[in-house]
Amino acid sequence: MEKTIDENKQGEALILDTKEGNSKKLFIESYGCQMNFSDSEIVASILSDQGFNTTQQLEEADLVLVNTCSIRDKAEQTVRKRLEKYNAVKRINPNMKVGVLGCMAERLKSKFLEEEKIVDLVVGPDAYKDLPNLLAEVDEGRDAINVILSKEETYGDISPVRLNSNGVTAFVSITRGCDNMCTFCVVPFTRGRERSRDPQSIIEEINDLWSKGYREVTLLGQNVDSYLWYGGGLKKDFEKASDFQRATAVNFSNLLELCAKAQAKMRFRFSTSNPQDMTLDVIETMAKFENICNYIHLPVQSGSDRILKAMNRLHTRQEYFELIDNIKRLIPDCAISQDMISGFPTETEKDHQDTLSLMEYVKYDFGFMFAYSERPGTLAARKLEDDIPEDVKKRRLNEIIQLQQKHSLMRTQKHVGKIEEILIEKESKRSDQHWSGRNSQNTVVVFPKEHYKVGEFVNVKINDCTSATLIGQAVNYSQNN
Repeated sequence: MEKTIDENKQGEALILDTKEGNSKKLFIESYGCQMNFSDSEIVASILSDQGFNTTQQLEEADLVLVNTCSIRDKAEQTVRKRLEKYNAVKRINPNMKVGVLGCMAERLKSKFLEEEKIVDLVVGPDAYKDLPNLLAEVDEGRDAINVILSKEETYGDISPVRLNSNGVTAFVSITRGCDNMCTFCVVPFTRGRERSRDPQSIIEEINDLWSKGYREVTLLGQNVDSYLWYGGGLKKDFEKASDFQRATAVNFSNLLELCAKAQAKMRFRFSTSNPQDMTLDVIETMAKFENICNYIHLPVQSGSDRILKAMNRLHTRQEYFELIDNIKRLIPDCAISQDMISGFPTETEKDHQDTLSLMEYVKYDFGFMFAYSERPGTLAARKLEDDIPEDVKKRRLNEIIQLQQKHSLMRTQKHVGKIEEILIEKESKRSDQHWSGRNSQNTVVVFPKEHYKVGEFVNVKINDCTSATLIGQAVNYSQNN
């Protein structure tokens, strides 16, 4: 899975509106990618119907759940520390139940229950609808586990609650699972085969969000560009589809257009893209609709053809360049971000220099950069020795980060002097006198509050910048309110 959120990010204790009549308390934390945070909203919705309201107070919880990430070892270690904290509280409140959700639950399965005995239930990403049954098992004194992966489950029939929401932006899941067997990645094993959600349910969710005041949606999936709806089933089985199913199939470009037309004043983003699956028609659709943001997260992982092949990335360096050229030709002001791994097994200094030269060609707006972390169960762990010394990994990673910071500043400087439309999302972290929002290119913009409100689109003159933030002054309302 491509990273769209730093998996080192602190977990958030997520809160939803109190449902009248619910008497039990749920404390839920999420770690890792955006999909995990989206899944937690599904879990909270299911448990809301089982009598649970959420709480920010761990000590008062009847049920504590942590939605986990397995993509890097450090993420798993963070979750283990949180489980130690939960169990310390549980010793004071023995009636409290503790559960592990998500990718780490899927990867370690019964080990949590049998060997470590640190949780009461273990629930994989496709088994959240079974939570009521699993909780009944726990109430009867039995350990509970369901990590069965599904070929059909998309949770398209669950209306997610919006946890800890700003009331302005929301994630809408469009696919689950992944068919790309990148050798470094555990996601195909923890989230199963790729399947797409019914487009009608996606549009209904988007329409509902608009009616509730949301003004921006991020379409979410492990690999959104391979979205394909033909009446149900796995993407890999499309070749068996009927002539009618083929004729009426909806691909990602079609879905983007449906969304843009359904709510013409709502902004749309998407994440994550895979270079081998992003087609020209997706870029053309982005260029066609002003309410589709000019931003693409386009992970590459390495600039070396040899390492790309070892990673089982099904594109070459040159093919990636051609994709970048098409994006810049059709959407000249499109921002592009990256995922990059330093120190993949067998990586040489020449391979590393290839990565740096690729970055010089693209000049990404920002990125998510990591040293290689061997993940048990992946093909790389089974077939490739983790042979790059840690000090070399860190040195190469630092060179990647330094170059990215240079490019990020170069990119933000290009916005200075321009007037850009900003969607106000929240109060600035550094000043209660300023709003914080983002432009179409996904760059954070801060400006004085004046009389504006959260959820409004505002035209802002950009006067200054750092490598990560634009600083400006509102000039007038936009036409999108």
